[in-house]
Order: sequence, then structure tokens, then C-alpha cells
Amino acid sequence: MFPQSGKSIVFDSFPDPSDTWEIIETIGKGTYGKVYKVLNKVNGSKAAVKILDPIHDIDEEIEAEYNILKALSDHPNVVKFYGMYYKKDLKNGDQLWLVLELCNGGSVTDLAKGMLKRGDRMDEPIIAYILHEALMGLRHLHENKTIHRDVKGNNILLTTQGGIKLVDFGVSAQLTNTRLRRNTSVGTPFWMAPEVIACEQQLDSTYDARCDVWSLGITAIELGDGDPPLADLHPMRALFKIPRNPPPTLHQPEIWSDQFNDFICKCLIKDFELRPNVQDLLQHAFIKQIAGREKTLQKQLMELIDLNQQMGVIEKTRHERIHTKKGSNMKSHSQALDDVDDLAILEVLDENTITEQLQKRYTKDHIYTYVGDILIAVNPFHKMDLYTQQYSKMYIGAKRTANPPHIFAVADIAYQAMVSYNADQCIVISGESGAGKTESAHLLVQQLTVLGKANNRTLQEKILLVNSLVEAFGNACTVINDNSSRFGKYLEMKFTCGGTVVGAQISEYLLEKSRVVHQAVGERNFHIFYYIYAGLAERKKLAHYKLSDSKTPKYLQNEHIKLVPDIVGSAFYKEQFEAVEQCFKVIGFTLEELGSVYSILAAILNAGDIEFTSVASEHQTDKSNIINMAVLESAASLLCIRPDELQEALTSHCVVTRGETIVRSNTVEKATEVRDAMGKALYGRLFSWIVNRINSLLRPDNPSGEEDKDLNIGILDIFGFENFKRNSFEQLCINIANEQIQFYFNQHIFAWEQDEYLNEDVDARVIEYEDNRPLLDLFLQKPMGMLALLDEESRFPQATDQTLVEKFEDNLKSKNFWRPKRVDLGFGIHHYAGKVIYNAAGFLAKNRDTLPADIVLLLRSSENDLIRKLVTHPLTKTGTTVPDNYTLYGGESTHHPRETTNMRTQTVASYFRYSLMDLLSKMVAGQPHFVRCIKPNNDRQAHKFDREKVLIQLRYTGILETAKIRRQGYSHRILFTNFIKRYFILAFRANEEPAVNPETCAAILEKARLENWVLGKTKVFLKYYHVEHLNLMIRRNTDRIILVQAYVRGWMGVRRYRKILEKREQSAVVLQSVCRGYLARKTYKELVDEKNKAAAKIQAHYRGHRERKSFQKKKYALKVQYSRLDTKQEVAPKEDKPAPSESIQEGEGVEPDDADEKAAVVLQSNYRGYRERKKFKEQRERNKTLSGDELTAEEANQKAGEEDVDTEQEAKAATVIQSNFRGHKERKRLQEEGKLPARGTKAKHTQAEVKESVAESSVAEEPGQKETAQPAGGEEEEAKAAVVIQSNFRGHKERKRLQEEGKIPKKNKKGEEVVEAPLVGQAVPGGTQEETLNGVSCSDILCSFPFGNCDIFFCASIQISSVSQDYLTLQQKLNEIILAHQISPVLLQHFQSKTPVLSLLLTVDPKQTRTPRRTQKPKTLNTPEDATYYNLIHVSSRFVTTVHRKASLLLPVCSAYDSHWFTFIFPQRSVQDDKKRPRKQSFTGSTNSNYKVTVKVYID
Repeated sequence: MFPQSGKSIVFDSFPDPSDTWEIIETIGKGTYGKVYKVLNKVNGSKAAVKILDPIHDIDEEIEAEYNILKALSDHPNVVKFYGMYYKKDLKNGDQLWLVLELCNGGSVTDLAKGMLKRGDRMDEPIIAYILHEALMGLRHLHENKTIHRDVKGNNILLTTQGGIKLVDFGVSAQLTNTRLRRNTSVGTPFWMAPEVIACEQQLDSTYDARCDVWSLGITAIELGDGDPPLADLHPMRALFKIPRNPPPTLHQPEIWSDQFNDFICKCLIKDFELRPNVQDLLQHAFIKQIAGREKTLQKQLMELIDLNQQMGVIEKTRHERIHTKKGSNMKSHSQALDDVDDLAILEVLDENTITEQLQKRYTKDHIYTYVGDILIAVNPFHKMDLYTQQYSKMYIGAKRTANPPHIFAVADIAYQAMVSYNADQCIVISGESGAGKTESAHLLVQQLTVLGKANNRTLQEKILLVNSLVEAFGNACTVINDNSSRFGKYLEMKFTCGGTVVGAQISEYLLEKSRVVHQAVGERNFHIFYYIYAGLAERKKLAHYKLSDSKTPKYLQNEHIKLVPDIVGSAFYKEQFEAVEQCFKVIGFTLEELGSVYSILAAILNAGDIEFTSVASEHQTDKSNIINMAVLESAASLLCIRPDELQEALTSHCVVTRGETIVRSNTVEKATEVRDAMGKALYGRLFSWIVNRINSLLRPDNPSGEEDKDLNIGILDIFGFENFKRNSFEQLCINIANEQIQFYFNQHIFAWEQDEYLNEDVDARVIEYEDNRPLLDLFLQKPMGMLALLDEESRFPQATDQTLVEKFEDNLKSKNFWRPKRVDLGFGIHHYAGKVIYNAAGFLAKNRDTLPADIVLLLRSSENDLIRKLVTHPLTKTGTTVPDNYTLYGGESTHHPRETTNMRTQTVASYFRYSLMDLLSKMVAGQPHFVRCIKPNNDRQAHKFDREKVLIQLRYTGILETAKIRRQGYSHRILFTNFIKRYFILAFRANEEPAVNPETCAAILEKARLENWVLGKTKVFLKYYHVEHLNLMIRRNTDRIILVQAYVRGWMGVRRYRKILEKREQSAVVLQSVCRGYLARKTYKELVDEKNKAAAKIQAHYRGHRERKSFQKKKYALKVQYSRLDTKQEVAPKEDKPAPSESIQEGEGVEPDDADEKAAVVLQSNYRGYRERKKFKEQRERNKTLSGDELTAEEANQKAGEEDVDTEQEAKAATVIQSNFRGHKERKRLQEEGKLPARGTKAKHTQAEVKESVAESSVAEEPGQKETAQPAGGEEEEAKAAVVIQSNFRGHKERKRLQEEGKIPKKNKKGEEVVEAPLVGQAVPGGTQEETLNGVSCSDILCSFPFGNCDIFFCASIQISSVSQDYLTLQQKLNEIILAHQISPVLLQHFQSKTPVLSLLLTVDPKQTRTPRRTQKPKTLNTPEDATYYNLIHVSSRFVTTVHRKASLLLPVCSAYDSHWFTFIFPQRSVQDDKKRPRKQSFTGSTNSNYKVTVKVYID
């Protein structure tokens, strides 16, 4: 059964509940009343009742709920309905009772919040079970063509048995076959679907039953998180956000399953056409997971309900339901609604709602409120701490919705738009007088200078001081405003393309010059007059400027103002004077110019005090004369003109008639007009000159031709709408200007916007607004407009103000013009802001505003340059003075004054018309931003809000219509090309060039996740908040790009720096290498030089030696000749006499002289080589420390030589060598002469073998002499001789050392040796020692030893012959010893005690290996008593032998035989020594080496 529609409730037909039900307790509060628990008096059952009181509030919602409950409550997931009751109560009002099933388990919201409060959360199967039951209930409703429209957690109740019921059908809607969709925006804001919210903004928007699916998705989030999305916002703010934000999700989706997240995602598809219905959701995997587990989950739910009730009641959060179609409900809702920042998001837009919102915010000192992108500023009438540097920084580059509304936000939006779009901007400040327009302009300039970041602080200070200076001359105190602007000001701030402020320019319009000479009751003159009077009085300079310190000037007189206490004594005026003077100086005015300004202002005040009187005559009575000549002279002196000429110009005028100049006198009235005209002209032109001077000082320093590249932000601060008790010509001009501003506002906000909707085929709702174009036509149209008629009447000399009013009445046929009754010279105008009655008295005179030519010429003759300049420069079409850089006309022309002054003079109306045209052209050139200033009361009191006063302003400013069009319309309309160029980076890569078409624009908008935009034919239509969102995204992307670029640049910089460091290191290495090479070469050069010097010294010594030797040879040759003659017959050969020399003979067949010379050379060469090698080894071994065991044989010998040889020994050695050499030569000579016996064949044979061995040993020892040792000839003999000499010398040194040590006997004075023959062996058979050989010489076997003596050899030969009979026995034993040593050296000791052996070295067995290294130090012959073969080889100290320089003592043991062979055993050399030393070695090695040596000597 479908629910019935229509109002069918008849209250009298319902029974009285008192008979059946009794209230037990209060459960809660519903939307329209309280909910109680009741008891059935009949059967005792319990139920819930919703009591609605009073019943007069019942509307279709109650009817809908009643019909649905009555028809559809028979489902297990819909709350049961027990009936409706009507209770009459005359005292408290009638009540309507709806009795429903009692769901005492609470709502699912209470259950979810209770679990979260305990630190737990609801399990997903429980959530799935709850959502499944809710979906079953919704399917029942949807199948019966009913939409719930308020699905939320609080409307899904639980029973104690785990049942789940849908309740609250007050806003449910019925769908019929003819109406399958609804368009009523109703529900609770946080759960409302976007299409339901859109119905309020777009009347053609509809929705269907799938709006309940969205609400169920929000409820699912509520079950997981405890609160719906956006719950922290105001409900109206949430309504504003839901359509604009992307679909919401769980707060932490990662902690929930993918199925649950997907279910929520399916429910919250914003396009309801794509959203699944209830039947589809029942098939979702998340819901189907409970299949077969219903009973288990129901029991778990019952346990959770019971636990939740035991823990206590959770504080409930009420979310009110809204219904946009009911005014009464919205009224009650708006009363409970908190203040909002943006009036465009109000659900109900009417005058009362807007006024209430402004009043609430005003009481909290929230003076700023948005209406879309328009700012409303309510004058607080007291200082507020909202404009500090902290607030200034807060609004720089911030999102508009991120901060409360503020005037700084308007400045930032305009600045960002200028930089982003590279287009001029315009900020229009409007409102009536006293609403705060001037102060708002100050704050805008302040913030724009901060945003512009001026290149220098001076420019920033100048721009900030411009307003203060201009306002001192252009503002005045009126009845309704203490600082009222009496002129129109358009300030253009100049910026570069990068956004840096570089200058400023002021355009001034329609200065109220009449205020200089006359002020209405309760009003005052321009501020500057009071400032300079108080300032000059403070500085004691009033007399200098001819000002009185006791009498108030006429132009400043007022019944409420006294000179001394109110002007001279005002501390405020004095401070302002100092501030104004500081402004002059900072902006750049010179002291001379400042003095001229003061003089002109003082002259105006003095001229105002000139009084005239009429002079009677016979022919005329209209002649005037000046009473106070002193005042005239003071004014003339300040103007730097002659007093008499000033008097003549004031009291008479020239008239040109038929070429003749006629001077006519002025009446008192005429003279007064001329005086006042001079004062107004001087002040007006002075004001224009100050403005032009400011512009020249603040002009950007751009080269010529580049000015057009600058960007501008214009700020319009114009006088507000005025309606006084007596309104004159000035008020008419001011109000016409405000009509023009309002027209521009209407055109931009309404007309142009809606025209574009039509041109672009955009379906948008038409907003009706009050168009004031007919009123502007009434004023400005030619030739029948009011200003045109005024100019026409002003040309007629006989015209009067009365004729002017009559002309208005005859020609102005409009509903906006009327003539009030009983008001002379009055007419009324119905302005956009209300009706104003004007008094036409003085209209013609004020419009003409003529300055007599006599005054002009007189002022041109002034000695003051500034005064002369003011009247020389012509006026522009807007009535201002032409700047200095304009071409001048007039000058010092001799033409009649009328030809250069009055003939080209325009009227004030014409100036005004051109001013409006110029102002409108500047405004249209930029993108406008509007600031609407509201005056809260006429008393200028703080915290006073006059609702009627504010409501009137809201009406005539069109705030209500503005809010509507901002909410429904598209304030931003951008061409496809510009839109793609600006925003393509949001959806495409930077290197891509997307096509200019609607599809590209749509892709960008979808990427930005924006909604409610429209694409026209050529433009993109956006809401006011869309552009802000897009610009913010662009700014974020740009910041990210800049950040990435910064990191990349930093990385590249680090890499470059590292490369530079590497190059520096490489360069340092190269430098160090070059330096080391240079030092090495330098050291090498020094060594080479030193060697060269040493070589030169050696060569020098050698040449000296050679010369000395040549001399000796010659001398010796002579001696030989003489000696031969003397001894030829006397000398007989004596073979047994030993040679006196220790040297060995040279080979036979060599000439004695040549051999001697070569031997000497070789000897010296070897000796010098020995010394150089010794020095080299000393230098090499300085830093090297080696133990005795590690020294090589040559190094050990060198060390021994260093210890033994000193300077004295070398000298002695040289003497011995020379002695031996001389002995050798003497013996050789004697042998040749036959005086010495020749040796036998065997001896010669043995000597030859020995000499060959000596030659080989010498070659091995001295590698440097290898080239000189030839195998045959004289050179071989010379080398052998040198070796023999060196051997003898070394033997001499060694014998000397041994003698000093006592190891061998010393010779007696006769040259005989004292020898003690030691024992041959330790154990001798028979207890006797073997025979020893005394004096045996080893000269014949010196081939292996570089030492020996011929005498010793001869003695040995004789003794050897004497023991030849033991040859056979010794031969056998010697062979056994040799064999035993080859087998094992240890066995050699067996023969030591038995056989004396004569040993000398000839052959070495290199194959003999050494035993492994022992732990103890090996015994050497350095300690003979410890040596292994000491007793074996020791025979006699006479046979001491030196091995190299530091050889150990070798004492051979000799056994004499008849002939043949002798064997000597020496220590064997180790393998390690073989490795250490080079291959070419003399056998005379280290004492640590052991050799087995076999000497084979055959003796006859």
C-alpha cells in the first residue's frame, strides 16, 4: 500500500493518548519535539512517543511521516507505528503524539562512539550486518516509491534483541509515476548528497532514490570513524564544501579492508547517474560476507549493545535537519546559525538573514565579510589590531578561505591576479560618506607596497605617504564624516612584470573648491588650513605669513570653532602639520617649494579677510572700495604682487567693446565674487600642482618607450553618496559620480556576465537587478540631459537659478525627476540609493566658476615662480593643471587677457563629464575587485549597529542580488586559449602542447577535481572559488618545480665543486711532481758538479804524478848508467840472498822502464778508486745499521779498514809500497845483470802458476781493472805487478796489526823474526809433537792470496825438502782427510790430532752445502780458540794471512814431504752468503764463511 499524499490529517479524529499511554521518562529530543518512553495502560507494553508542540507548527513533514509510517511500518527493518493521538491542552497548547516502537538499544552512532571511547572499534562483520539490515529497509522504501532523505546513524536504531530499524520519516518524499525525481533540498547537511544540495542553487536540478545511497555511505564512514566527514565545520560550511570537495573516505583507510573501502567508494560516487542503487549494493562482496552468519552476528551485536549500556550514556551530538522550502523553519534555523565568512553560502538569501549575519559578526569585531569575491567592510569607528605586520604576512599568498575575511586578502588577490594573468587590476571602493573608504584605501596601499617589495625603502615610504599628503589638501570635516574626501582619487600603483612596485600615479577629480570660501553649518574647511595655522603658531611664524594670532580668518570662521583653543592650541593639528611637512620632504619637495605652498595658503586666508564697502556717487552707487588696506597689503606681499594692482583687479574689470578697452567698477557683491574666485582658483591649481609634482617624483625610472610594459593596480577612493538637509551643486556632482560607479558595478556583476551566458549558450539562471542606466541618461545624455541643460543655461547672461529649475522641469521627463511642492528652487532625484532633494540656488554661478582675466594677468606678474606657474599652465579637460612636460600656451603673451583666459574656459559640468569618462576608462582597463563599505550608524559610535541604516545601504548597493549571482552565476569567464596557456601544467607535461579545444579544458578541470563549471563556445565559465583553487594548485606546482630545480642546481653545483676539487688535487700533484723533479735535478746537478770537481782534481794529481814519474825515470836512467859502469865487473850472482823488496817480479820479456811506469799508474788508480769507493760506502751506510753477522765480506773488511787505517798508517803504507817497489826493481836489475842467480825450471813453473792465480784473483777483486788485464803482452804484466804491489801492501798492514796484537813475532833490529813455533796437533803419537816448519814462505802459492813474502817462501822450500821422506805416509793420511771431509765435515776432527797438514788455498768446492742453521751463534775464526779447525790449520804465527781488509786469521798447518802435494782446509761458506753476494767473488770472503780448499803444489 502506497502512502497517501495530500493533507488529510483531521486532528479531531485522533484519540486522546491519556486514556492509553502514560509517560515514564524522557528519552531525547527530536527535530520538532521531545521523545518519551511511555507505558501502555492496557497491556503493559512499552513504546516511544514523539510529542509535537504546538500543533500549529505541523506541516507536510508531519503529514509525510504519518502516511509513510502508516503504510510501510510492517517491515522488520522499519520502526513499527502504533498510531497517532491528539491531546488538547488549552493552557499549554495542543499536542500531537506519534507512538512508535521502542528501540531501547540506542542508535548505531551511539554504539560506534561508545566503542571508540573505550579504545576499540567496531568489527567489519558487525558493520556489514548493520548496513545489510539498513539496505533491506531502504529497499522496502524504494520499492514503495519512497525516499528517506535523512539516512544517518542517529536514524538507524537498535533493539535489545539486535534488531535494526529505520526511523524519522519526517522529510521523506514520495515518488509517483509522473514524478520520479525530487528537487527539494532537504536533509541533515553532513549526510546530504551533492545533487540534493545543488537543488537550492540550480532550480532545474533533480535527484532520485540514490541520494539515500550517498547518505548510507556517509553513515558507513560514521560507523568506522565515529563522526561523518566535515563534522568539524559549520553545517552551512559543510554544504558549501560537499559539492566542491572530492568524495570523502575513511580517516585511515589503510586499517580497513579493501572490500569496506570499495563499498564506501561505490556509495559516494558524486554523479548519482553512475551511483549504484540499493539492490546493487546488496550484491556487494562486503555485504555478502555475512551470508549464513546472521544469527551469530546478531548475538554479538546484542552483547555490544548490553556492554555499551553498562558503560553509560555517550554525549550525543545533534545535527539539525534543514528544509529550504519552509520559511518558518529556516527562520528558526537562521537564528541558531553561527556567523559565516561568506554570505553566498547561506542557504537562505534575504535581507533579514544578511543583516543578521552582519550584525552578529559586527558585535564580535568581525568587520569584514565576503559575498563571493566581494568584500563587505563595516566601519568599526575605533582602532583595531588587525593591520599589524603579523596579519600582513598571514595574507601573503594564502588561500582566501584559509584566513578570515580581510582587506589584505583583497590586495593579495588583486596582486596575484596581476602577476598571474599579466593584466591590470582595479579595486573599486564604494559606499556612502563615513563608511571607511579612505581608510580602506590606506590599508590596500600598505599591503600592496609589502607585496610589491620596493627596490628601495625610500620609494615605499613615499608611496605610503602620498595618501596622507593628498588627503590633507583634499579632505575636510563634514556633518557625517570627520575625514570626508572632497575629491575623487584614483591611485595607480606601477609594478614590473615580476611584481615589484616601481612607482605610483594619482589622478584627482572634481575637487570641491567652493569649500575654500564657504562651508555649511557644522562643517569645516580643508584640513591643511588648520594644520598650517597650528604649526606656524607653534613655530612663532604666524607674523611672517601675515596671519593673526587672535582673530580667526573669515574662511575658517565657524560658530563652533574658536581660534586660540580649537586651532592654535590643538595638539592634533600640530602633529598633523609636522606629519605633512615630513611628507613633503620625504616625497621630494624642496624647501623653496614648501615655503611657496605656505605663502599661497596664507595669501588665500588673508585675501578672504579683505572687506569691501560701496561708494556712493552722483552717477552710480555700485562702486566698491576696500576697507582694510593692511590686509590687502599682506595678501599682496604673500602673492609677490603690487597692492595697488591687486586692489584694482578686485574692484574693477576691463571690458573690450569695438576695439576699445573700458574699465568698469565692481559692486561689492561682484568684488566679493572676484576675491572668492581668486581664492578657489589658487587653491584648486595648487592642489593640481601638488598632485602633478607627486606624480613626477614617483614616476618609474623607465627608459622612454617602456612605460607601457608596466602593470597597474588602481585604487578608486571617491566621495560617497551624500544626502544632507540642504543639497547643492556639489552634492549633485558627487551623487552622479556614485551613480556612475554603481552602474559600472551592475554592468560588470550582472549585465556583462549574463550577456556572456547568452552569447556562449550557457544555461544560467537570470538574476534580476536594479539597472540605473535610465538615471545616468537623465544626467549625462546630450542635448537634453541635466548637465547639458545646465551648461546651456550658464551661457545666457540673464539666466537665473529659477529659470534653470524651470528648464529642468520642462525638459526632464522621467520618473526619477520631480518637483517637490512648496520648495522654492528645489527639485528631486530618485537615485539608486534613495530620493534626494536639491536646492538649485547658486547652481549657475558654481557651474560657471569664472576667473577674471585681470586676476590671471596680475598673478602672472607675480615674482613667486610657483604662483606664476599655477596661472600660466592651462587646464586639462578634467579641470586639473597641465603637468610641466605638457606644451604650454599663453605665456607672457601681449594679447588681451580675454583671448588667453576666458574664451577657452569650460564649465564645471563639462569638467565633471570628462572626469567621469576618464575615470571609467581607467576602471574598464583593469579586472575589477569590489570593496563595499557599510556605515553602521550615523552617530559614529563604536559597537552600535543600526539595522535600518545598514539595511538601506544593503538595498541600494545591491548586496542581496550580488550574493545570488555569485552563488548561481560564473564570475570568471576565460577564453580557451588563455585558460589552457595558464593551467595546462595541471594535466599535461611541460613539454606538451595540448590542442586548444573544449576537451583539453575539460581534462584540466577534471584533473583539478572541480565541479559546477560550464564550457561555452569559446570560454570556460567558472565560479569565483574555482579560480582561487586553480591558482593555488598552480602556485603549489610552481613551488614544487622550483624546489626540484633548486635541488638539481644544488646537486650540479656540488658536482662541479667536486670536479674543481679533483682538478685542484691533480694540479697539486702535478705541481708537487714538477717541484720534486726540479729539486731532484738540482740535487743531481750538484752531485754531477761535485763529481766533475773530484775528477778534475784526480786528473790534476795524476798529471803531477806523471810528470814526477817522468822526472824520476830520467833520473833513474842516469843512475842506472853510472851504476852499471861501476858494478859490472864486481857483482857476482847470489841466488840464496833474499830480495830486499817485498814485491814480486814482473814476467819475463817486459822492459823495466815501461813496466815500472805502468805499474805505478795502476797502483795510483787503484788506490784512488779504493778511496772513492770507501767514501761512497760511508755515505750509503749512514742511515743503515747492520749487525756483524749480516755484513757482507767487503763491508766487514771496509769497517775493519776504517778502524785500523788512519792518516799515519797510510803514510807508512805508502813508504813501504815505495820501498818494496824499489826493491823489486833492484832485484830485477840484478837478475838481468846476472848478479842474482836465476831460478830453476820447477820454481819458474810454480811461480808462473802462482802469477796466473794472482792475476785471476786481482781481476775478481777489482772489476774496474778488467779492461786493463789482457791475456798477454805488457799490459797483463803491468796488471799483475799492480796486484802484487797491492797484495804486499795489504800483507804488510796485516802483519803489522798482528804483530801489535802479539799474534806473530816482531822482527829484531837486524830484520830477523823472533818466532815461537806452536804445536801442530793436540794429540801426537808417542807423546811428542810433530815437526814444525819455521820460516816457510808462501810466495810461490800467492795466486789465491794477495799477501806473502819471497823470503818466507824460500825458507819453506828448504824445510819442505828436509821432510820429503815422510811423504808417503802423509800422502795417505791427507787423502783420507779429504775423503772424510767430502763425506762429512765432522769426521775431519778424527784426523786433526794425528796428521799435520800444510794447507794453502787453490781450489774451492762450490757444491759443498752448509748444515742447517743452528740456534746458537756459529763459531768463526774471529775467535780462533773456538774455531773447529783451529788446531788443524795453526802451525806458526809466521804464516798469518789476511783475507781482504778484515779477513780472519788463518794459520795453515803444514806437513813437509819430499815432493808433490799439500792440502789446506779453510772454513766452508754458507748458502745464505752465496745468496747475499754477487757471483764474482774473491775467495777472501767473510769470516763467517767456511770453505773446503785444496791446494795442489808440486815440489821437486
